[in-house]
Amino acid sequence: MESVQAIKQRFGIIGNSQSLNRAIEKAIQVSPTDISVLVTGESGVGKESIPKIIHQLSHRKHNKYIAVNCGAIPEGTIDSELFGHEKGAFTGATQTRAGYFEVADGGTIFLDEVGELPLTTQVRLLRVLENGEFLKVGSSKVQKTDVRIVAATNVNMFEAIEKEKFREDLYYRLSTVDINLPPLRERQEDIHLLFRKFASDFALKYKMPTIKLTDNAIQILLKHRWGGNIRQLRNIAEQLSVLEQNRIISAEVLRSYLPATARTNLPAVIRTSKSESDFSSEREILYKVLFDMKADLNDLKKLTMELMKNGNVKDVEKNNESLIEKIYGSDDEEAIEDNDILAIPEHTPTEEGASPTQDKYYFAEEIEEEETLSLHDKELELIKKSLERHSGKRKLAAAELGISERTLYRKIKQYDL
Repeated sequence: MESVQAIKQRFGIIGNSQSLNRAIEKAIQVSPTDISVLVTGESGVGKESIPKIIHQLSHRKHNKYIAVNCGAIPEGTIDSELFGHEKGAFTGATQTRAGYFEVADGGTIFLDEVGELPLTTQVRLLRVLENGEFLKVGSSKVQKTDVRIVAATNVNMFEAIEKEKFREDLYYRLSTVDINLPPLRERQEDIHLLFRKFASDFALKYKMPTIKLTDNAIQILLKHRWGGNIRQLRNIAEQLSVLEQNRIISAEVLRSYLPATARTNLPAVIRTSKSESDFSSEREILYKVLFDMKADLNDLKKLTMELMKNGNVKDVEKNNESLIEKIYGSDDEEAIEDNDILAIPEHTPTEEGASPTQDKYYFAEEIEEEETLSLHDKELELIKKSLERHSGKRKLAAAELGISERTLYRKIKQYDL
């Protein structure tokens, strides 16, 4: 069995961090077996190196190794790519085609971004993992394949399972062994080493002197968060190699190439789009507001009926203090005068013996025992009384009734007043 150092030299892996060495050790240990492996880690950490190590150290090394980027294949064609199709299975299928599982029989398939697979394809893949069987698209003939599957993902699989975007049974079949590659920010001792390797490679590629960092620039390099991991570090090294005339890179120059929003190694705050639970919460709040409005309207109806039946404002105020305060925000007399919808301002009563408490309010009608509750009749009587009080002046009557003059005119025409 080859050593970790020998494997790193053979596959061009740079770094001496303990977490990286542990991941390579696990890859070496599982290589002779046929068990499925799931490689996890952030985008850009170099997950594609692990399947190559596993294949080259296995008994399948003389057979085919096929890497498939599941996220790059359209949902409508991925089944055909993986499992093949029969002639005429769909529009454009002019001939029978062998899929990757048929071509790689006896070898290894690396399914990169496996978390992006459609659910229908996940069912087919689960069957291959369980008994090595698959069906071509448009065929009813079961075919056999002997393929080692190594998958990789940067998706949080437990969240995907919870959201029903990934099958739980498939996850446990794929992750018989889970190999996690650490992000670059957790491999600080490797960052400068990787940068020097990239700088040397680009100097050779572009036939120019190798760039070097000052001590302050090295500190900036180590403190950066590297959200894009090794891929981002490589891009920065290439940009500096090509664009900078001065081959000694200062901290100020390096800082100008780093994203302004992520120049430190502090945790990043990522704002995600609204989830279904967020929309559900908003709906619940909206329903609550509507129910509260309905309750307020019912309270207002109750107070209105009390006023219409009792006719004595003081008694109504006394018996409904809490209700009045809830509706108008205050239980004092002035607030009621300012906000009361049904009451009409002060007038001089024409009837003899009117009590002082009735001087302040004048109701549209004395409620009889056999009162009518028709809105049509009440509206007609209120309009008549208001017009009589203001000697037919529509503007004053409309202001008193709380409606526009145009609406009042329409009502006068409607009731033929």
